[in-house]
Amino acid sequence: MIADLIAADIESGVLHVRDKLPTLRELSSMLALDYTTVARAYKEARERGLIDSSPGAGSYVKGKSVSLSLRGGTDIEMTMNSPPEPSNPALLDKLNQGFTNIAGSDCITSLLRYQNFGGTYDDKQAGTTLLSKTLDEPKVECVLACPGTHSVLLGLLSSLATDGMSICVESLVYPGLKAIAAQLKVPLVAIDGDSDGPLIYQMEALCKSKDIAAIYLNPTIQNPTTHTINKARREAIADIAIRYSIPIIEDDAYGMLPETPTSAIANLAPELTYYITGLAKYFGAGLRTAYVHAPNKASANRLAGAMRALSVMSSPITNKLATMWLQDGTVEQMTSEIRRESQARQTLAKTVLQGHKYFAHADGFHLWIHLPKSVEVNPSTLAAYLRTQNVSVVSSAAFCTNNNPPHAIRMCLGGPQARWECEKGLTLITELLADPEKLTLALANKKVRK
Repeated sequence: MIADLIAADIESGVLHVRDKLPTLRELSSMLALDYTTVARAYKEARERGLIDSSPGAGSYVKGKSVSLSLRGGTDIEMTMNSPPEPSNPALLDKLNQGFTNIAGSDCITSLLRYQNFGGTYDDKQAGTTLLSKTLDEPKVECVLACPGTHSVLLGLLSSLATDGMSICVESLVYPGLKAIAAQLKVPLVAIDGDSDGPLIYQMEALCKSKDIAAIYLNPTIQNPTTHTINKARREAIADIAIRYSIPIIEDDAYGMLPETPTSAIANLAPELTYYITGLAKYFGAGLRTAYVHAPNKASANRLAGAMRALSVMSSPITNKLATMWLQDGTVEQMTSEIRRESQARQTLAKTVLQGHKYFAHADGFHLWIHLPKSVEVNPSTLAAYLRTQNVSVVSSAAFCTNNNPPHAIRMCLGGPQARWECEKGLTLITELLADPEKLTLALANKKVRK
């Protein structure tokens, strides 16, 4: 398990090459584990090429194993949670024309200047068009156009989690948040959840007993479980936040993917909620424009100040493209294309994975696959083996915040450019789940060849 967590932290960027790890005695004391157990874990990490150890010098991160390129060759990239790329010729022509219009416009020089953080009034107004799908009454003065959701989370954690305060999270969470928290040395305190969302009694107990800076939630098509928090659970979360005066960070990265979006938690606790969504999942990861709706104008200004110190501003050119495409309906058209292709790939997955336990959303583009007990290898080992077969997935350890990763992997259907690539990756997974002895033998042979 410790080796899995080291691998996950390297993958997510929490650990970097040449970072020094705690000594065996330090780690056994920190985790309240037997010294021998920790020694075995470090040995496994060395055998997997994750760390180097030498007497007197200690243990250091060696780095990632060779990873797959995001595009090209025969690799089937199913780790990055990207939307499928559209193939509609008319839509692609429209995107190309958008770039041409920006480049040939009279305003191009104005887009090359420094600007105030948060975008222009037109950028914010366009953002409210997107936000109005899940927010009842988005206010322009509360909106900031930002360089991606990740930057918003960095700004919020750096400004809210002060003086050793913790962030309340679910036991499985977006790895980017883990990386940000580790970089800022902000403690994450985990609570369990089920298919309806985080367990309310655990959340309330935590808010009573701990110094909680904020409650972080990924409420719709959650990454990685694909669960969506139901109405009753959203109301209970808002009630806790209001009673204990704790801000909510509502990271609704996938909120617009369902054909009928779910009303945001921010509508239930508007004076406490920072609602975030962006275009990475509805348009494409390269369009690094996200929007945050702060509880009020003053909190929006404070957040803008914090984010300005971290990233100066979002790209005016990117913001201009996002604004243009929101105003002329291109974002809506692109999202519909992504949804249609995702639905087709989910239908394919349902056919190939028939009989196996997994969670998915019909309009989403990732799967949370539970490995049967008969598959005795841990998820990180399975993910490593799949990489040798040119299929790339993510093990549960990358998402885990309570040191108890489930026996599961996340598989993304949007990464492959073609459906046949999806089918090939899904088929390989199915064969291994149906014949665990084949996997065990393959791993044994791999070790022998080494």
